[in-house]
Amino acid sequence: MICSSPDDFAKHLHKKRTIYAGIDPTAKSLHAGHLIPLLCLFHFRIRGHNTLALIGGATGLVGDPSGRMMERSLSEKAQIQSNTTKLTESIQQFFSRATEYALDKVPSLTTSAQLQVVNNLDWLKELNLLDFLRSTGIHFRVNHMLARDSVKMRMSANNGITFTEFTYQLLQGYDFYELFRTKGCTIQVGGSDQWGNIISGIDLINKAEGDSAGHNEKGFALTTPLLTTSQGEKFGKSAGNAVWLDEKLTSYLDFYQFFLRTTDADVEKYLKMFTLLPVEEINAVVREHEVQPERRLAQKLLAEEVTQMIHRKEGLEAARVATNVLFGTDYSTLHAKDIVKSLANDPRLVLCTEDQLLGITLPNVAANFGLTTSKSAARQLALGNGLYLNSVPQPDVHFKLERSHLINGQVAILRAGKDKHLILALR
Repeated sequence: MICSSPDDFAKHLHKKRTIYAGIDPTAKSLHAGHLIPLLCLFHFRIRGHNTLALIGGATGLVGDPSGRMMERSLSEKAQIQSNTTKLTESIQQFFSRATEYALDKVPSLTTSAQLQVVNNLDWLKELNLLDFLRSTGIHFRVNHMLARDSVKMRMSANNGITFTEFTYQLLQGYDFYELFRTKGCTIQVGGSDQWGNIISGIDLINKAEGDSAGHNEKGFALTTPLLTTSQGEKFGKSAGNAVWLDEKLTSYLDFYQFFLRTTDADVEKYLKMFTLLPVEEINAVVREHEVQPERRLAQKLLAEEVTQMIHRKEGLEAARVATNVLFGTDYSTLHAKDIVKSLANDPRLVLCTEDQLLGITLPNVAANFGLTTSKSAARQLALGNGLYLNSVPQPDVHFKLERSHLINGQVAILRAGKDKHLILALR
């Protein structure tokens, strides 16, 4: 993490402060990348500070050029409004569940500090353009705006940058100023790609509220690392690889598996970023993990802690069951109702009738539901011991499914080869 004026920032936190983080409503759900700044806010909250989550209902209509080589497609107003409503609910849910998770770890924790979700459309839509340019625009120097990394990168691209996107930093800077003026907010938290936008807000606050030279720091920037792929690309909607916090968009299983797949190089960092576990406990687990990395103890702890925080204990249990179904070999402890629940919204779960399942040969069932490309391919797979029923290979191409073959008489788990699954459940 990086902060502006570190020494002054440390002294500033000796008193109760108000901190905010902004989220543009370009999608209808939070994703894993949002967790880092939101958890940073949550850390401030459980230490007694007031926190604000700002939904960029207005700036979302403009589009942030940060970290992008091409212009964003402008979002429709109706979509932004819908996303704003859903994100407001998602943020409130996140803080509620994070509080439950934190109290489960530390029952004596203080969580009474204020959390408020605000929308910058509430003030930006009221601005008169001429008044805004006269009162706010005079504090911004174009040469400084051009020096921002986000702008320089776009200026070097073939398509350059539009005036609309160029003004984004001015609008976000005004957000900080408005929250400073009306809420007493003095700290903005954001991803590392937001440094320039946050500094714009601090500059505006200092010039509008400071001495004539714009000195006497009144605002602070705190940036967090970005969640990126091994190639350094951001996770998110634009990149098409978002891991959503909404279980209807990313299942409990896929959410859990995302963190379970964390590399050894990243797992210690992620445990410290995404959980509220004591550093001593994390260090002990990492040391144990390093002795036997093939057991993936650190990754399992990370996946369990984050899944419980976001999806509660019920979501974690569903993820565990689904993991056993798809990656385990012992189904003796599984129950049909838990299997169906754990794989809700997963395309590998198919509800079917008795006529579609019972009394039909296993290869035909596999082909009928798309596990294999054809019935002949399914038969060849079975003859080669590659067609599995409930984790047991079934080489008999004439084998017919009966209710007694199903888990609790309700569910059949079919597998083609090593990792292609189909879970069939009677309605």
